Amino acid sequence: MLKQIDLRGKGPNWRDLLPVSSEIDELPIDSVREIISQVRDSGDTALRDLTQKFDGVTLDELTVNEKDLEDAYNSISKEFKKALNASADAIVSYQKTQLPEHTVLEDNGLCIETFQKPVASAGCYVPGGLASYPSTVLMTALIAKVAGVERVVVTVPPFSEEGISIETLSAAFVAKVDAVHPIGGAQAIAALAYGTESVRPVDVIVGPGNVYVSLAKQEVAGQVGVPASFAGPSEIMVIADSSAPAKFVAVDLAVQAEHGPGGKSWLVTTDENFAIEVVNELENLVENSSRGENIKSTFETGGYCALVDDLDSAVAVVDAVAPEHLQIMTNDPVEVAKKVSNAGAIFCGNWSPASLGDYLAGPSHVLPTAGTARFAGALTVNDFMRDIHIVTSTEKALNRLGPHIFNFARSEGLESHAESIRLRGVEIE
Repeated sequence: MLKQIDLRGKGPNWRDLLPVSSEIDELPIDSVREIISQVRDSGDTALRDLTQKFDGVTLDELTVNEKDLEDAYNSISKEFKKALNASADAIVSYQKTQLPEHTVLEDNGLCIETFQKPVASAGCYVPGGLASYPSTVLMTALIAKVAGVERVVVTVPPFSEEGISIETLSAAFVAKVDAVHPIGGAQAIAALAYGTESVRPVDVIVGPGNVYVSLAKQEVAGQVGVPASFAGPSEIMVIADSSAPAKFVAVDLAVQAEHGPGGKSWLVTTDENFAIEVVNELENLVENSSRGENIKSTFETGGYCALVDDLDSAVAVVDAVAPEHLQIMTNDPVEVAKKVSNAGAIFCGNWSPASLGDYLAGPSHVLPTAGTARFAGALTVNDFMRDIHIVTSTEKALNRLGPHIFNFARSEGLESHAESIRLRGVEIE
């Protein structure tokens, strides 16, 4: 079920044994560009045509009625209401701690004041299709709200002819979003970027999705802000040894795999016998799971078990793969975690499954995938904000700094830059 990769004793060339994704040469970029072009040219008509083509749903309205959000919330169980509000409280509490501080630097007459302003509008893409994701509504829209974004909209693929699931609409009600559009795929990203008759364009687009969605976000980057991470199919890597219950490891490998094909699930261990125990538990789990086929398909294309010499080697594998989720289930997981450089989120110990981060921990579950954890991190309030600097100089400060500015400008052949200093009477050496 997991393809075994034995890295023990392989020396400096062990990275050559890691799987290389063949997906890069097969990305549907031409199809994505065609979809974006259709939306730009034909607006709402294209959205309706593309939704019928890809989702098999005929859309009458492209915006969900506000009362439908409240009605959905009122129709869900008391237990799920409590879960939604508990998650919302955790997200807001954590994200408030991430708000950047106002800073002022005073340096001999030069004052640099830095403050942050939120963008005016944000679009949150929420996946659909195989499952509904009310958690992603909260993990994107609420963060934008904490950042101070004035207008926050959500796009979700229609679940059926009846529209978006009531669970997802309920989350939109809790997050107090300003609009919900029953649109998915690359066409939703195009609509958010360029606008249509029914969808107003936004300044920033966030949220996970399939490869079409992720590619579309890359295509519109520049027209709108898009966080650097590639938020695509889900990934997990578990570092574990025999101190962890094999059934815990197995179910946690399955957690992200049940999202469906395209994802990755890795077990990294020093103990071959323990790996066999985990695989046996996985087989039992898949056989008895209602989403067994989704889990199995993910393992068939992206399931791996790496055998390593020691925990330092395990960390090296983590940093080479740069997984979205990393769980460490060893005797001293925090010490191992401190050595890791490349991971979207790290969960330590037997009682910290990645599902805790998916719903209730507080940090966003929108995390970097496809190796982008090498340079990107989780979605935060900073993804909805911009730094603005106010620079004020006294005459004395400019006299002190001016000669350096003048010499820089002259070295770059920018005479007007140099003259802006000389004409102010700055003495040039």
